[in-house]
Amino acid sequence: MIYLDNSATTELSQKTKEKMYEVMDNYGNPSSRHTLGISAKKILDTAREQVGKALGTSHPSAENLFFTSCGSEANNTAILGSVYAKARRRVNKIITTDSEHSSVENVMKKLENDGFDIVRLPTRDGIIDEEYFLSEIDEKTLLISLMLVNNETGAVYDVKKLFSLAKKKHPDILTHCDAIQGFLKVPMSIKSLGASTISVSAHKIHGPKGVGALYVSPDVIKQKNIVPYLIGGGQEGGLRSGTENVIGIAGFGAAADEGYKNLSDNVAKMIRLRELCENGARAVGIRPNIPIGERAPHILSLTLPDIKSETMLNFLSSKGICVSAGSACSSHVKGISSSLLGFGLTSGEADTTIRVSFSEYNTEEDVNALISALRSGLDNIVKIKK
Repeated sequence: MIYLDNSATTELSQKTKEKMYEVMDNYGNPSSRHTLGISAKKILDTAREQVGKALGTSHPSAENLFFTSCGSEANNTAILGSVYAKARRRVNKIITTDSEHSSVENVMKKLENDGFDIVRLPTRDGIIDEEYFLSEIDEKTLLISLMLVNNETGAVYDVKKLFSLAKKKHPDILTHCDAIQGFLKVPMSIKSLGASTISVSAHKIHGPKGVGALYVSPDVIKQKNIVPYLIGGGQEGGLRSGTENVIGIAGFGAAADEGYKNLSDNVAKMIRLRELCENGARAVGIRPNIPIGERAPHILSLTLPDIKSETMLNFLSSKGICVSAGSACSSHVKGISSSLLGFGLTSGEADTTIRVSFSEYNTEEDVNALISALRSGLDNIVKIKK
């Protein structure tokens, strides 16, 4: 099996597995005051420190780094928690992009139905127009939510600059960054992003599924500009109630620690693999979709000549090669990818586009096998009739 769908999820690293096995016998509730509970809380504290360090802070606490059940919950908490904290004020505009992950876009649709004014910035060729962005910021703007890395095209948006410009125009605006695809893939930190809230996820960095985290800036906490999305026993500083997934969180911490220590080497390897795949794809007549400006090291979008992506996915799967046609979270929803349309592809081109995504565990042999299989698919699969 050749796995080249690492933007959907990643395999558990060996150190992650070892850490999860190590803590598995500790079944204490971190909120309990007895020995097992205190020990379980120490596991959470260690993981919080590891994830926080990977995000660029050496002193995270339960008051600004909150563990969630996944990246989607972190995004929902950041957006809905911020919006409803300010719901009684006369601000109702939210700025986002036309290419966000479904865990952001579908929240925006809900808020739109609730009467909020949602502005979706175009992202053609992987670029957000700075002038248009600034023109949409006014006294009614309460939140800006921008992803760091597009999960289908690999475009890296300059959120640092955009958030900085927004704050200069209106200092009270809240800013959220969905950094799930960028975490431990592109250079980023809490300080460099300058965001009020930042979402990350474990299973994109060789950690377990079912664990995410939300960073919330001290200013947001102090000014009470976010409210809980899940109500209950007050765990995670009161922002995310529910007994913590101690085993999964321990795995998240181990994966973040390992990824942080090996970041430079991992990124360099993924860039080499991406470039090898890009050149190989061109050689067999497949068009890479290259963002203007900075690119994520691990994502490559490829448009096939007159072959539906689903057909090619099935062909590659029969050869033991795993790639995707876009976000795994949206694979069950019919329709053309909004990210690809926003990038500038036609609906026909989007319907013939696949995504290849790498991890440091992939090899040049994996890429060569993919290119060989793609060449075979182009020769043997019946083309779309136009």
